[in-house]
Amino acid sequence: MAINRKLGRPSDQKLAILRSLSTALVINGRVETTVARAKEVSSIVDSLVADAIKEKDNFTTKDVTVSAAKLDGKGNKVLVTKTSKNGNKYDAVDREIKTKTVQVDSASRLAARKQMTYWLMKSHDAEGNTINPVNKMFDEIAPKYEGRQGGYTRVIRLGARRGDGSEMAILEFV
Repeated sequence: MAINRKLGRPSDQKLAILRSLSTALVINGRVETTVARAKEVSSIVDSLVADAIKEKDNFTTKDVTVSAAKLDGKGNKVLVTKTSKNGNKYDAVDREIKTKTVQVDSASRLAARKQMTYWLMKSHDAEGNTINPVNKMFDEIAPKYEGRQGGYTRVIRLGARRGDGSEMAILEFV
């Protein structure tokens, strides 16, 4: 017996459908699709949310020195005129050294992040801003379901689709 539903597609197309539905669910909070697809995506996203909850606070912070270009009031780089050894003058970007605090993931959190990256793809919102659903999982979704033991999604059946009679459903976070 097969572990996963075949969904009437070749494996690469099936995987693409499941990835895009998983990403849409994480970004939008709900997706309308067929019941079979909803059940598959529900199991995938439930396991990803469980991993995100488990690894939510499993990181350390570290201070790193970073060299960055100085910017003027308009956001343009500040140029400085310098002279080379042979007397030629040229413009160089003026740089400043800053200390920045960065987050360092532990090994198990990194493994969970890589698993989520397999299923969730970066996308854009209506304004064109890039949305990383993996960060959204750790920052917004995991804290929301922290005390819950499974069952992070629900499938609401809508009835038959008009065109082909396929059973439709809404998949959403609880």
